[in-house]
Amino acid sequence: MGVITYDYNAAEGRVVIDEHKGHPGIESTTYSYAKINDEMLAMLEIPRPSYLLLLLGFLSALGLGALCLSIQVDVGIGYSGISHPIGWGFYITNFVFWIGIGHAGTLISAVFYLTRAPWRTAIYRAAEAMTVFGVMTAGLFPLLHTGRPWLAYWLIPYPNERMLWVNFKSPLLWDVFAVTTYLTVSVLFFMLGLIPDMAILRDEAFRKGQKLKGMLYTLMALNWRGTNHQWVHYMRGYLIFAALATPLVFSVHSIVSWDFAMSSVPGWHTTIFAPYFVAGAIFSGLAMVMTVLIPVRVVFGLEGYITDHVIQSVCKVILFTSFIVGYAYGTEFFIGYYSGSPYERAIFYYRPFGEMQSWTLLGDNQINFPQIAFWLMVFCNVISPIPLWRWKVRNNLIAVWIICVLINVGMWFERFNIVGSSLQHEYVPAAWGEYWPTIVETGITIGSFGFFFTLFTLFAKALPPMAITELKENTEPPLQNPPKEH
Repeated sequence: MGVITYDYNAAEGRVVIDEHKGHPGIESTTYSYAKINDEMLAMLEIPRPSYLLLLLGFLSALGLGALCLSIQVDVGIGYSGISHPIGWGFYITNFVFWIGIGHAGTLISAVFYLTRAPWRTAIYRAAEAMTVFGVMTAGLFPLLHTGRPWLAYWLIPYPNERMLWVNFKSPLLWDVFAVTTYLTVSVLFFMLGLIPDMAILRDEAFRKGQKLKGMLYTLMALNWRGTNHQWVHYMRGYLIFAALATPLVFSVHSIVSWDFAMSSVPGWHTTIFAPYFVAGAIFSGLAMVMTVLIPVRVVFGLEGYITDHVIQSVCKVILFTSFIVGYAYGTEFFIGYYSGSPYERAIFYYRPFGEMQSWTLLGDNQINFPQIAFWLMVFCNVISPIPLWRWKVRNNLIAVWIICVLINVGMWFERFNIVGSSLQHEYVPAAWGEYWPTIVETGITIGSFGFFFTLFTLFAKALPPMAITELKENTEPPLQNPPKEH
């Protein structure tokens, strides 16, 4: 490790920490305790009209999804495009996609905390919130997919009169355990990290005479006083939660992938799905973090916290996971060829070049949607991250944001490619079918994005989107008797 030098700028009240470590341009800027408090708390003040307009747009998308859901509940699941042999459609695609989005928060919070990655400090709070909201969004779709959400309690495993746990027959039940455990640990991890910041908000609310807000923050702060005794137990508890949450990053999406791999459907029955899905989840989750945080950095002027070094570090992890995802794509084709199974070879031929016709646009002009989904998947997930090799591209916020949006689009189409194409062409040609998503399914999909971004937008104004106490760890503590300026 190189020498760390500190340079105090009294005019701006900040400390510039230069950590070159042999690499030029690695520089992080932190501020004094008072300045950090003021800037973080200023983000929670009365919102601007642009914020309200953005929130209105997300609420409109959420309203569209709620309207489409009410139509489906009223008419029935038959109003969607799901039918034999395509038993899984947009709903399961969205479920797998949103579970993947939720992995970034746990990765940044837990895994990078255990590895002591210094650049996680500025972004992990927002990533943790994304984890909670992503899993909440994903949990809606298995209920929607059943067609009768009001009978969801039938899915709960409980013994009958003969003490037989009949509902354990379904392997999908393990999704319930995995996702519920993941959501519980993520919420507790998120709330635990908020405790010191809630104490800051509590003290600020009472100072301003806002008794109601102060009482609410007092409940969330859990009598935090910042004593040495409390800090020792807090850090120990946070470390234990990080150690517990780390296996969940790899286990939850592995279980989701085994829902596919345990079947005998060509294109699904493969052992590569577990690492394939986990890498894709981390890949898309980090891309969603950048998709959200780059506009936050620009709007709130957080260049001193979400620095170029932080963005470049995330881009490097995205680039690394894109290699794993691209390698998995190639491995799938190799397994299909090397297996010698004509069914496996056929499905991997049909995906990029095949004869699966879907989605009639105008009259007789048909588009081969599964084929388009495949090539969009390859372009967005394998080709579009390649420019991140260049330092100039990683330093360009607009370019990084566009690449991250493309990655999220590509990961959604990857999930659809897995779900749709394999079910369209199974073993017997007489059982082949097509899948036409309806307006209701599309509206519910748009509504899921509205639900996610509405929750995140409300979170950005209700709670500190950045960890105030951890930002202070990177700066010099204030002196009780500071030297007088001459």
